[in-house]
Amino acid sequence: MIITIQPGLLSGEVTVPPSKSLSHRALIAAFLSGGTVENLADNDDISATRDCLNAIRNDGVLHCRESGSTMRFLMPLSLIFNSKVVFTGNPGLLERPMDPYFNLFDIKRQENGYILSGKLQPGRYKLPGNVSSQFITGLMFALPLLNGDSEIIIHSSLESGSYVNLTLQVLDAFGIIVNPIPDGYYIPGNQKFISCTYTVEGDESAAAFWRVADALGSDIICKGLNPNSLQGDRIMHDIIKNQTRTIDVRECPDLVPALAVLCCFRQGESRIVNAGRLRIKESDRLQSISMELNKLGAKITELPDGLVIQGVSFLTGGNVSSHNDHRIPMALAVAAIRCREPVIINGAECVGKSYPGFFEDFCALGGQCEYLR
Repeated sequence: MIITIQPGLLSGEVTVPPSKSLSHRALIAAFLSGGTVENLADNDDISATRDCLNAIRNDGVLHCRESGSTMRFLMPLSLIFNSKVVFTGNPGLLERPMDPYFNLFDIKRQENGYILSGKLQPGRYKLPGNVSSQFITGLMFALPLLNGDSEIIIHSSLESGSYVNLTLQVLDAFGIIVNPIPDGYYIPGNQKFISCTYTVEGDESAAAFWRVADALGSDIICKGLNPNSLQGDRIMHDIIKNQTRTIDVRECPDLVPALAVLCCFRQGESRIVNAGRLRIKESDRLQSISMELNKLGAKITELPDGLVIQGVSFLTGGNVSSHNDHRIPMALAVAAIRCREPVIINGAECVGKSYPGFFEDFCALGGQCEYLR
């Protein structure tokens, strides 16, 4: 899908979609407890988790589409229900790192996915903390169900720790105990998930795009957010308020596309640092966002683990690509409001991975969009 966006500021109220991160976690906990989830996110990734949970007790073949969360969350859990499980996914997903689980489980790589064999056992599980916190979350959902106690030992600095906090929040809501220890977590065995009704709060990652649009001169009110949220991406509010110039995204990597747009219009130089893990997202996200914003007239220098951005008053506009990475077209759409000429976004349909209604909301706020499917 190709979308042409005319320059112009936005105005109005927008109800942000439910948190994708919390929806994954709540959906798994509800599956294990018989509970229910209210305000569940409706996007491609959550559909993948729902379908895989439906399959986990049946044929042992789980297709995760493009969702790294689905694959990494469900691998340990699948070895409770099955002694042999096949995980498949779209080609882009299969290029993302899985090494921490290769060091823990009997996994064989095949052309279109992975084959896991064996049964999950209680014990001591050592993981790096600087690849993805999703591996830690996957173990946290499965280990409490085993017939013995376990430990998760994190042997390098933990990045994106706020996502682990979201996992702990959901586990607590469903009655699961996880105890922090100096180098990780102690997880008692023989636990049961307790049925409850869990309501998912609004997504701070999605709200970040509207916060940036507002900071660039629009007048937008975001609804549906939790002012006391544990979501790490809530820090966007403080970054905008404090005019932060050097932004460490170790704990909020998903903010980088929106942050890059924000910094494009700040006078002087801004830096985004500790962002190396973005090279293994749906695209090489540092390369993708810098390349496409530079096409629009931005002044971004790409570093191995970050970006250096020289601010300008306006961008020019032009023809850009989504790189099949859902956060890129949303960022480019926000950049378009401060361009002199239209912005043509190719492959805009990939927003369905996390925010299918993004462009509908953009238009409802006064954005001028023309669709070509």
